Amino acid sequence: MSETAPQQPKPAPRHAISRPIFERTFSINSEQAIRVIRNSYNRLMVSLYAIDVILRIIGREETVDEIESLVSQMIAECAEQLQQEKSRLEKLKADNGISETPTYTHPREFVAKIASPQIAQFVELIRLLDQLMIVMDTLWLCQVISNKHCIAARLEWQQRLQRLANKIVTMERHAHQAAYEQGHGEEVRLARQESGLLDDPSKLAEDDDSVFDDNESSPSSDKAGMQ
Repeated sequence: MSETAPQQPKPAPRHAISRPIFERTFSINSEQAIRVIRNSYNRLMVSLYAIDVILRIIGREETVDEIESLVSQMIAECAEQLQQEKSRLEKLKADNGISETPTYTHPREFVAKIASPQIAQFVELIRLLDQLMIVMDTLWLCQVISNKHCIAARLEWQQRLQRLANKIVTMERHAHQAAYEQGHGEEVRLARQESGLLDDPSKLAEDDDSVFDDNESSPSSDKAGMQ
């Protein structure tokens, strides 16, 4: 009679981690800021959460700190560029004696779940983009800047934020790939499952360099906290 092979003990289940979170609601007016939220925010939020939670679970503190510092620097540099352009356009508005501010036909309510400082930074970046677009739209409506210039500038700033989001997602994917190559694959897989993330970080984005232009259709707004 053949002997039954002894069963391997099952690993003890991980307990869910109780993490702090802010839930903030904003009104977003411009179509460009709305598109950034729809096309990039949810994917970026998952990547930032994965960097903070998953890599710390498998004990890669130095990698996490390095990535988070770089992400914060990248977002801060983009915010400075946005603020400089906003200040320049606000001066142009004042120089032309314009005091009006347009309303928008389809503003959206954005519910942001702030689970890390970097997520908070990017949310503020979206709000700054929205403010910049409002000033730009004001100057266009008042015929201070041309339609051609306004269309090009809108797309440029929208894509700048989307490319930044894509770079951060790519950094997260590379960090996880490095963890796999160093023998932490099973730990990463289990941690991602227990955190509600995809098993394979490469599925987060099919194309790292993808951006959406003004004619591109958008995914469902519910996934990005849009109401």
